[in-house]
Amino acid sequence: MAAGGGTVKTAVISGGNGGLGRALADRLEAGGWHCVLLDIDITGLEARESRTPVRVDLTDAAALNRAAAQVVADRPSIDMVIYNAGVSQIVPFGEADGASHRRVFDINYFAAVDMARAFLQPIRESGGTHLAITSVAGFAPLHHRTAYAASKHAMQGFFASLRSEEAPFGVRCLIAAPSFVATNIGRAERRDDGILRPGAAEDGIDYMQPDAAADIILRGVAKGRAFIPVGRVATLASLLMRLSPCLYERQMRRRIRAETTGS
Repeated sequence: MAAGGGTVKTAVISGGNGGLGRALADRLEAGGWHCVLLDIDITGLEARESRTPVRVDLTDAAALNRAAAQVVADRPSIDMVIYNAGVSQIVPFGEADGASHRRVFDINYFAAVDMARAFLQPIRESGGTHLAITSVAGFAPLHHRTAYAASKHAMQGFFASLRSEEAPFGVRCLIAAPSFVATNIGRAERRDDGILRPGAAEDGIDYMQPDAAADIILRGVAKGRAFIPVGRVATLASLLMRLSPCLYERQMRRRIRAETTGS
């Protein structure tokens, strides 16, 4: 996906130090973009001509606003914001407390909303793109992931609704929904509340590598697709949910029974 014209375009990517964030940045930079990578931990990210790492806790609204203001001041335009930061949580609802549920929403949903607000005007000025990275869990139920699925449903609903508001400004609101991207396999480091790094779940199927997921996402962006299912699982789940949500749920329960019984 190449940047056009004389001025270098800028993409701001939250969760920029994760596997998918880095993969998206690598491809955009290869196409002539400058990428600003926001993350709470920027260890290993080096500043260079095409890349600016920014350490920020996205759940700290004041810190996020300061970081966004500095990015806007430093760059000639903000042409795309990619909402990629997030965590997963794998735990039965009956074993999870309210604080952990809210924590998942703070990171996955409210941080994205605050970020969208911070970059709303710059994206309007450039006629740019909001790109939300949600999940299969953003449009379908997912076992033992009530908080995660709820937060991704909320995120998808927010950006799909924002789309009509921003269209008069020439702004696109696109949604990419990956299935299982292998960004942190073997690094689950699960907390007592079940919260863990994205891409660390060991119960997924048909894992994709971050590079492959980034390619699909950016091809969808180049085509202006409002909704981009990423991977075979996401594509099939999206089709099943449109045709028969009950069938999707039956298939999910059948797989859970097979894992539980070993048959």
